[in-house]
Amino acid sequence: IDPVTVDRKFEQFMNQFVAKHGTRLQKSKVDEIVLKVGLGNAQKGRETTLRVTASSMTGEYLKTSGLLEEADPATGSPCKWFSVQDGIEKSIQVDSESRIRSKRQMARGAGSTYAPEFLGMMKLDLITKWTAYRAAGGQRSVPAGLFESVELVLNDQGEIEQSLREPGLNTIGVFAWQCTLATPEYPSGRDIILIANDVTFKAGSFGVDEDTFFQKASEYARKRGLPRIHIACNSGARVGLVEELKPYLRAKFNDPADPSKGFEYLYLMQEDFERFPAGTVSSREATVDGQQVQILEAVIGEGQKSTKGGIGVENLRGSGLIAGETSRAYNEVFTLSYVTGRSVGIGAYLNRLGQRVIQMVNGPMILTGFGALNKLLGKQVYTSQDQLGGPQVMVPNGVTHKLVRSDQEGVEAILDWLSYTPKDAFSKPPLLDTTDPPEREVTFTPSKTPYDPRHMLEGTTLPEGVKLSGFFDEGSFREYLEGWGRSVVVGRAKLAGIPMGVIAVETRNVERRVPADPANPASQEVVEPQAGQVWFPDSAFKTATAIRDFGRGENL
Repeated sequence: IDPVTVDRKFEQFMNQFVAKHGTRLQKSKVDEIVLKVGLGNAQKGRETTLRVTASSMTGEYLKTSGLLEEADPATGSPCKWFSVQDGIEKSIQVDSESRIRSKRQMARGAGSTYAPEFLGMMKLDLITKWTAYRAAGGQRSVPAGLFESVELVLNDQGEIEQSLREPGLNTIGVFAWQCTLATPEYPSGRDIILIANDVTFKAGSFGVDEDTFFQKASEYARKRGLPRIHIACNSGARVGLVEELKPYLRAKFNDPADPSKGFEYLYLMQEDFERFPAGTVSSREATVDGQQVQILEAVIGEGQKSTKGGIGVENLRGSGLIAGETSRAYNEVFTLSYVTGRSVGIGAYLNRLGQRVIQMVNGPMILTGFGALNKLLGKQVYTSQDQLGGPQVMVPNGVTHKLVRSDQEGVEAILDWLSYTPKDAFSKPPLLDTTDPPEREVTFTPSKTPYDPRHMLEGTTLPEGVKLSGFFDEGSFREYLEGWGRSVVVGRAKLAGIPMGVIAVETRNVERRVPADPANPASQEVVEPQAGQVWFPDSAFKTATAIRDFGRGENL
């Protein structure tokens, strides 16, 4: 077998293997798989060695590559490697290997995945979706290239342009890519703009540079009508201190013997003040204990290394910029946020302003940390971020549309939702040839007694094994906002391959649960019964939310 064929077969096998076991491989922290194959024949024996690799060391998740090895005649050890595809000599010592490994470990420590690896995970899920489509009888052919991506960066003029730089060389905490996905709905490809926080760069916080780039990348999506996907793993707006100034600060205490009584002002000795360039502080001259000092009115930090990229008010201004941009994007294109690891402050606001949210079970959305709240309250009230913005909070209050258990499931949920949306804001939803004949009978019959409306929508299987078909195409219904406003069921589905928004009435009695507030020792969980076929405030709001979402970027 020629090396090109072996390389292609290995790539097909590895893509299917990782698509099937991706979550397990991530938990096991498998970063590279190397296989050496001897090529030759019975007469001549081994003629060459093919080194096939699936590696995450270049940023993309378990990306495959094939190299032909050339051995040293004296030692027999491999000394040169050549690409199977183009014959160009390559090095197996990846310059960015240690850098990528470090970033991957940092992202995992934050409970997430290093942002560039989501690109590879998308490719793997596309393989899974095409496999399922063909297994169900779909007639469309699987295209040769399922996924392509190109990184977007800001040029010297402050405009978005494409870049081919290696992963891990970013100098700000936000990535953006233009991705082309060949899906069963769009086998010739559809484009999306993927914006992701880099939690390995200053904890994923937003500074002036991050805000500017985020706004430009989102605007880039809006102007082209492309879906804007945000992978949120961040620490909110970057707020810091002028570190260079801290060793020289002094305080004029109200009672020098008891600092707990507070202070009148902060000041610098005159000689310390002169250490710093103009613009570091705003101050006024004074005399303290017979010595000339500078009483501080404001700390600016202009020109200091620690303030590069912003540390305070300028970052909050940038937060307003991207908040407004996200609100505008929701009104013009399809917006979707996937929360992984954590999303704090402006990061949490962006998720809410983009409206549609997929949340990982270990990805709380909070405005501030539980430690800060405990200090404010003066006692230990909260013990985790999940009490403030975990799934048990965000699912019942209607912020989270879909809950997933891992990043691999998160990517699957993103592509699932995209399967109901048009390729851009100017197009109609995609039409997919259905393997479930639209003329077939709906064998599920609603009963006069309360029943599960999901059985009417997607069908069900009776305890004795009899399968009953529902109204929509088999396997096409996806429910969203399941844990909120439970007297109404909303989601997306397909009928004869046509995407549709779904709103159905729950006929059974349900319960609304209001969790106890840890800050109030007297509070208890409240369980409120809600009658079926009745609109309550939460289910009415849920209905309005679904109708609004159907018309914003989804064109349902």
